[in-house]
Amino acid sequence: MKKLLGFLVLAAIVAAGVGWFLTAPSQVDASAYDGLTGDADRGETVFTAAGCASCHHAPDAEGEAKLVLVGGQPFASDFGTFYSPNITPDAQAGIGDWSLTDLAGALTQGVSPQGQHYYPAFPYTAYSKMEPQDVADLWAYMQTLPPDGTASQPHDVGFPFNIRRALGGWKLLFFRDGYVMDVDPELERGRYLVEALAHCAECHTPRNALGGLDRGRWMGGAPNPSGDGTIPPLTPDKLSWSAEDVAYYLESGFTPEFDAVGGHMAEVVENFSQLTAEDRNAVAAYVKALPPLGE
Repeated sequence: MKKLLGFLVLAAIVAAGVGWFLTAPSQVDASAYDGLTGDADRGETVFTAAGCASCHHAPDAEGEAKLVLVGGQPFASDFGTFYSPNITPDAQAGIGDWSLTDLAGALTQGVSPQGQHYYPAFPYTAYSKMEPQDVADLWAYMQTLPPDGTASQPHDVGFPFNIRRALGGWKLLFFRDGYVMDVDPELERGRYLVEALAHCAECHTPRNALGGLDRGRWMGGAPNPSGDGTIPPLTPDKLSWSAEDVAYYLESGFTPEFDAVGGHMAEVVENFSQLTAEDRNAVAAYVKALPPLGE
């Protein structure tokens, strides 16, 4: 019996060690950012396409105040309520003391400069596909924004979901940095905008019980995390709009039926209306190329 107990204890220690090793936060490849110089003008386009202000401005912000990225917006989920943090250039409350590789680690690995996993309410699973130059440009632009000393609000997440290290296990199961759709070269810009920068699948794709995206039902629509209605599907067997309809909606916020955009999608349209017509057309072409769900 003593030998059995000893073996079980040893096995538990080994299993814990293996688990600790496997759930360790990944490190960004710093060499990918060596020598890169960011361009703030190009970074503004990346910032807009990625919807950074949409989640990180104060809940009641309007107009230019949306560029003060103090956070505080609540995002409800089955695992608790997450609050967007302060990402202004303030060195204490925000990310003013970060480096370019710190930002790259957050965006592409979901890891903080202190080596902690971020919750996937922050869409790093999409941003992981960002080009290093775009990260550098985004960093250059974000440093031009106004700092603010407002402290970030802690997430309202209970046990066991508040165990950050466990997110390493979640990443092993669901974090894939490759693209979902294989596309021809003419669709690559649209894919980059949809699957990476604009992270459209975060809302338009259903999730499993552990919060991982169901890639088998890519862009197939999903319950609204707020509990109010559903996010519509974008696959061509469910969405009858033409490519021109999709592009016009992203520019104007009006559907072919003359309904107006509402909810958080209004922020998405506000962002896309500031991009070029070529980018909106690229997104529309990608959407129309989605495979049907066959349901």
